[in-house]
Amino acid sequence: MFEGKPVMTNLIRKFRFDNREMTQEELATKVGVTRQTIIALEAGKYLPSLPLAVRIARVFGTIVEEVFFLEE
Repeated sequence: MFEGKPVMTNLIRKFRFDNREMTQEELATKVGVTRQTIIALEAGKYLPSLPLAVRIARVFGTIVEEVFFLEE
């Protein structure tokens, strides 16, 4: 069983830099959110909805599990 609040981490920043150093603004525009949302996601202060997580993964040509990780 899970105890406590699960922590989700991500590799958004790594994927941005591996993709021609994509800016936070460029990613935000591609997935339909604000730059502030991308900042919050990268800092671990915001958990994405499932549709947003899928859109982010698609921008990078990968699957959600390659971008986002649930730490137990």
